[in-house]
Amino acid sequence: MVRQGADAAEGMTLLASDRAGHGEPLLLLHGIGSTRDDFSALLPRLAEDFDVLSVDLPGHGESPLRTWPPTVAALTDAVEADLDARGLERVHILGNSLGARIAIELAARHRARSVVAISPSGLGLPGERLHQGLLMATSRNLMHTFRSTIAPLATSPLGRAVLLAGMRARPWEASEAEALAMRGGFADATGFWSMLWWAILQDVPANLHRVDCPVTLTQGSADVVGAGQTPRYLALIPGSRFLLLPGAGHAPQSDSASTILALVRQTAERAHPVAALQH
Repeated sequence: MVRQGADAAEGMTLLASDRAGHGEPLLLLHGIGSTRDDFSALLPRLAEDFDVLSVDLPGHGESPLRTWPPTVAALTDAVEADLDARGLERVHILGNSLGARIAIELAARHRARSVVAISPSGLGLPGERLHQGLLMATSRNLMHTFRSTIAPLATSPLGRAVLLAGMRARPWEASEAEALAMRGGFADATGFWSMLWWAILQDVPANLHRVDCPVTLTQGSADVVGAGQTPRYLALIPGSRFLLLPGAGHAPQSDSASTILALVRQTAERAHPVAALQH
């Protein structure tokens, strides 16, 4: 696996990333308050079938925040610029929460071959947005205040349960690296408050009828963050499908790993007839 910091290539603006595997390109996009390490357990298994690129979104982990205001459109611009710098035109995408919302935006810009969107933000009702905002704000304040305890807690199942409560339904099953993503995300993210306002609370998706690739929407039945947003995308994204993940949380990478892997492969396979028609 190649681990790369931001701006590693001269003359290019690259997001910090991990890259591994061979095959068609697959982009992994985490949610607000996390980092690319949220996919650390899934990445090796996905790399068996894909050329996997997992990035830190702007303002998270090792990727600086260079855009203002940090709207979904601006964050998508940054991801799109990263794809351009790497010579990647269209990619399969697996995204979670804000990362899933950005994945859908990339699909509307015709940069996606297929999308698996786990609990995408963007379609919350006013009360749901307030609820989500309060949960995210609380996590930020707690992680920032008790930052020094994150690394010790991440080493034990009990500690991981504390760190990832509310994000995963069975947080003790997550890896140490997945738990440490809370440090590079909620604890250390730059521009967190402005991103929460512009990219989560104020975001209203548009032009979703332009999506021209297979999209699978999925959400955990124990998701206390995303509320009812995910299935609302069904009416807006042509040909999209929805699958409920039983007993899984908002960021279910360890709750439903095998199901997520299968969804990525199945959705990518659906893209091949579409690609043939486009040519």
